[in-house]
Amino acid sequence: MKVYQYKKCGTCRKATKQLDQAGITYQSIPIREQPPTKTELRKAIKLLGKRVVCNRSGKDYRELGLSKKIDDMAVSDLVELLHANGNLVKRPFIVDGEKITVGFTQKV
Repeated sequence: MKVYQYKKCGTCRKATKQLDQAGITYQSIPIREQPPTKTELRKAIKLLGKRVVCNRSGKDYRELGLSKKIDDMAVSDLVELLHANGNLVKRPFIVDGEKITVGFTQKV
């Protein structure tokens, strides 16, 4: 399992804490320095949708005005953009074999 994350992200810390508590082994990858691969991003967009894969609360997303552009963007263009800027990818971005999960909601 690969977990792309940003170490200062509270949501990422909660997710990895839960994985640690469950004894699940994973490879931690810094999402800003090493964004998900283009193949992983393409697959995530296909499975989850363009908006779900993007970090819509991030400064970069707002500054680029993606909320108005994303629906009309070609998947290949969005993949290139996300791969070039890990800040634009929703985190944590988790790849477990064929399964891809983005974000984290703690279960109570």
